[in-house]
Amino acid sequence: MRRRTAVFAALLAVVVLAPPAQAEGPVYGDFSLMFQRSAGQYAPPGEKAFQWAWSPKSATESEISWGDPVTWPPSYAEHFVRSGDWVLLDGWGGNGTYYTERVTSESFCSASTCTPIPPDGGRQHYVRWSVPSSDYRLVADGTVTEQGSGRSFRFRHEQTWGAPAPCRSARFGARTCVTQTETWSDDKDLPAGSPIRRTLHRGIKIAKGLGMAFAIDQDVPSAWHAEATAYWKW
Repeated sequence: MRRRTAVFAALLAVVVLAPPAQAEGPVYGDFSLMFQRSAGQYAPPGEKAFQWAWSPKSATESEISWGDPVTWPPSYAEHFVRSGDWVLLDGWGGNGTYYTERVTSESFCSASTCTPIPPDGGRQHYVRWSVPSSDYRLVADGTVTEQGSGRSFRFRHEQTWGAPAPCRSARFGARTCVTQTETWSDDKDLPAGSPIRRTLHRGIKIAKGLGMAFAIDQDVPSAWHAEATAYWKW
């Protein structure tokens, strides 16, 4: 009896002293809602609204479309694939064809330290699935090929993903957002041998539990600000 009591006491001590199970941290899907049939609208103050919508294709693939709600659905859609702890960009459709994006080099940067990202079928490592508690930066260089014609152009995509932080809007109140700040440069439609040029620079806030385009602040190719006006599931 004394032995059984001692064993029971030891087991009880293990249960009491064992650290509680750690809850899983946030993931990109909590913010983007990319694997839900989610949609929303956003607009500059006093102007017409634009629309986005995710269309999941499987447990690991989803497409997002952006366009005018009046002429919805658009032909344009970006195709993303989840692979392990990454969301990869394969390419996008539009203008009756598909544009395949393939990288030649990629880097992951934390603070001032950058390391190469191992390739995954040539697709771009677009965002971490598990959301880190600190900012990180991604740099991708590669080529986009128009499947209908075989024409291609070079690109560079630089992104900084901000750690979750408070965000607010008059319509939706206080939320938690991750912020994507991105610069896109390419040599599309330029003479052969031309250096790539910057064609886009903007920041996008993505709100946890709501989705994309909580706020957009763009300065290239033109200054532009928009905020979310509606979210829904379809």
